Amino acid sequence: MPEIIETTVYRLDELSDPAKDKARDWYREASSDDDWQEFVYEDFETICETLGVRLKTRPVRLYGGGTRQKPSIYFRGFWSQGDGACFEAFYSYEKDASAKIRSHAPQDSELHRIADALQAIQRRNFYQLHAEASHRGHYYHEYCMSISVARDSPTYQDMTKDTEDAVIEALRDLARWLYRQLEREYEHQTSGAVVDEIIAANDYTFTASGRRFG
Repeated sequence: MPEIIETTVYRLDELSDPAKDKARDWYREASSDDDWQEFVYEDFETICETLGVRLKTRPVRLYGGGTRQKPSIYFRGFWSQGDGACFEAFYSYEKDASAKIRSHAPQDSELHRIADALQAIQRRNFYQLHAEASHRGHYYHEYCMSISVARDSPTYQDMTKDTEDAVIEALRDLARWLYRQLEREYEHQTSGAVVDEIIAANDYTFTASGRRFG
């Protein structure tokens, strides 16, 4: 025979501190697959375009069928030594990239440094450099990017000394920058204050132990 069982449920602010922690952990785990990183990705796409980095794309399947093209950006974090971010892209000279990046991110000295480094190495090679970055291996960090650099000189001039290393390091620095932004955004989205606000806004209820009800 069916039975009716009554359960007392609580809002987050009505729980004990240990139960609140359990409720927050439930939300963090439940939301781990959300697209919290999309804002960071969108900003990164703009930054790449500003610097002359054209991200490759890959098809991803949609829930309703079909596919769409998504930038080839990858990351893994944030707890293991091998965690990081990487991307696949083509790079070539972008006029006024240093000025444009300062306009887009006026307080970000690391982006300014990367833009200036690329500008300087392009100048020494008469703005003829281009590069391609591809992902390799099973991990996602800056050293998983295989980067080739070449110079399109009509007179077949070689690259200046240390050019290849400078371009590779600048692109890997860009991957490191991306990972730091993802880490900061994740820490913000999973902070106690933000989690509490979302739980309250959705009017989630819990048992006295902090287990999600419903």
